[in-house]
Amino acid sequence: MKTARRHDIDWLRVITIALLLIYHIAIIFQPWAMFVGFIRSEQPLEGLWTPMSMLNVWRIPILFFVSGMGLFFAMRKRNWKQLIGERARRILLPLLFGIVAIAPLHMFIFQKFYKLPLGYYPHMGHLWFLGNIFVYVLLFLPIFYVLKHREAGRFKQVLNRIMSNPAGPLFISLFFMLEAILVKPQIYSLYAETWHGFFLGALAFFFGYLFVYSGQHFWDTVKKWRWGYLALGLVLYAVRYLEFDLEAPGYLMALESNCWIFGVFGLGYRYLNKPSELLRYLSQAAYPVYIIHMFVMYLGGLLILPLKMHPVLQFVGITLFTFAVCYLLYEFLIRRIWFLRPLFGLKGKLKEQTPTKVLASES
Repeated sequence: MKTARRHDIDWLRVITIALLLIYHIAIIFQPWAMFVGFIRSEQPLEGLWTPMSMLNVWRIPILFFVSGMGLFFAMRKRNWKQLIGERARRILLPLLFGIVAIAPLHMFIFQKFYKLPLGYYPHMGHLWFLGNIFVYVLLFLPIFYVLKHREAGRFKQVLNRIMSNPAGPLFISLFFMLEAILVKPQIYSLYAETWHGFFLGALAFFFGYLFVYSGQHFWDTVKKWRWGYLALGLVLYAVRYLEFDLEAPGYLMALESNCWIFGVFGLGYRYLNKPSELLRYLSQAAYPVYIIHMFVMYLGGLLILPLKMHPVLQFVGITLFTFAVCYLLYEFLIRRIWFLRPLFGLKGKLKEQTPTKVLASES
């Protein structure tokens, strides 16, 4: 079955991963950075956290939504055996390699920065996201294949009616609000290796698939009502900032998160659904950059933080260092060395190719 390539979703994945890098760099300049396993600047920039706190409720959930969308496209041309094999190659292999060879690198730098005894142990670190995605693929695949073969069924008709209404996406938010009520996360934006992160990610992955499965209905709705969703997200953020010192009840943060995400999807569909050579390159690079960014960022902090500079200049310096080194490593090592490519989720041979519509493994 042929499907149109969705350039806007590719762009959103690229942009969201870039925002994730900036978010992680901002943590370095918070007084509590060391307590979450980050190196810490002795010159904090606590003002950075105000915009970051707006980002932190949707930065990870949107990647889970996009990953579910990616599975929809991957299923169009693969049976279940082919799909599991392809997801294992694109997700599981980079995860296992990352656990033993990539994630420990930033722990070495952390130990060196704080003058701790050097020690090695394999761990997932920031690659926990890939583990979750692979579990979701196995968990939801039977349901998705049933839906795939019943595209003219009553369920899709009901889904289309729901998604045609501006309240439809907000209705979906009830599931996320219920998750927050039942799981009771102490910190809503703490997703890594928590039950909250697992269940929220599962919901986002599942509904990401359904949003694309519903066809044009969801996209027309978020495009038309994008400013309304963003306005509601802004109001909820203002309430969180003014009344709850940035940590509102989880059900309000869940609703805020989805409002931002639906607004962003609407903006992307309206303005970004067009091809470009830049997108083709960045779409291929996004996944490897995500895998390596933590140890590159820590290395940048190790080199730049001891310099006598204003902390704003340090933040800019680490940001430029992280992006530049990540893309240099991608361009001259990961992309060009054939046996490294599969370890970072790329196809084994280097050739000019259009980006896959949306790859869940590249999120």
